Amino acid sequence: MKRRYLIKLVGLIALVWPVQMSAQPLVGTRHIGVLTYLEENDPQSKIYLDAFVQTLQKLGWTVGRNLRIDNRWTGGDAERARKHAAELVALAPDVILAAGGRMLGPLQQATRTIPIVFVQVADAVGGGFVKSLAKPGGNATGFTNFEFDISTKWLELLKQIAPHMTRTAVLRDPNNPSGSAQFGAIQAVAPSLGVEASPIGLNDPREIEDGLNEFGREPNGGVIVTPNGLAIVHRQLIIRTTTRMKLPAIYPFQFFVADGGLISYGPDVVDQYRRAAGYVDRILKGQKPVDLFVQQSNKVELAVSLKAAKQIGLTIPPNVLAQADKVIR
Repeated sequence: MKRRYLIKLVGLIALVWPVQMSAQPLVGTRHIGVLTYLEENDPQSKIYLDAFVQTLQKLGWTVGRNLRIDNRWTGGDAERARKHAAELVALAPDVILAAGGRMLGPLQQATRTIPIVFVQVADAVGGGFVKSLAKPGGNATGFTNFEFDISTKWLELLKQIAPHMTRTAVLRDPNNPSGSAQFGAIQAVAPSLGVEASPIGLNDPREIEDGLNEFGREPNGGVIVTPNGLAIVHRQLIIRTTTRMKLPAIYPFQFFVADGGLISYGPDVVDQYRRAAGYVDRILKGQKPVDLFVQQSNKVELAVSLKAAKQIGLTIPPNVLAQADKVIR
């Protein structure tokens, strides 16, 4: 009787043991922290992180097997960014992925030793995050998404689709050095196109809506939305308000157009997350951020929505449509 019981017990252990073992991370599991400006329920957050994780899988890293990832979302809130940066650093991950300059700053304040790979940072050198693109120095490297001459292109495209425009509101984050620099670049070239540029802050929804409502009361206006986390977090409000005020607006990323915006010109952000996974892989395998140069975006896309144009009574010129990588009808 005892012998039969012992055999059953051993058999049960044999069945359960592999399941228990497979549910536990293997010894040597590596650890990645992720700090992003988006909210967890933002569809773009899932798109970006899926691209990052899927690329890591192709490189041999699987969550739950040899990889652990801790995500923190901030919704563009500076205080949450500081809090979550401190939390991630306290967890002592092997490397941290930082999405946006407003995330990178708090992380670098919290640690100068844990490697950081960043994406969606407009001016890594001007922001003081790295010493140079070729030799970043310190513990951070990654991918920049905008050079300042693209600011001129935004204004030129907006003038092409709205030739009667004489005023442009520039939505930018006044606390972000790159936002001020982009506004300065637009302001410098605006007179040559017969346009006057004025800023609108992105600190909170009330500031955005009030600023656009006031700006839209006068005729011949247009809007340029510069790339930053706050603009992305508040994109639905911006798109809704510019449409209601019948203001032609140009955005920095294609998903603004997919969400109802008029036109966008900017880099492929998903591609940055894929490339960032490659840098994370190299760091996990022993390389240091100081040895990985900061890369610039090599793919810029133009997207146009004919549906949005119709809503504000605008006709997109054929030459602009001919340049478009994506047209929403």
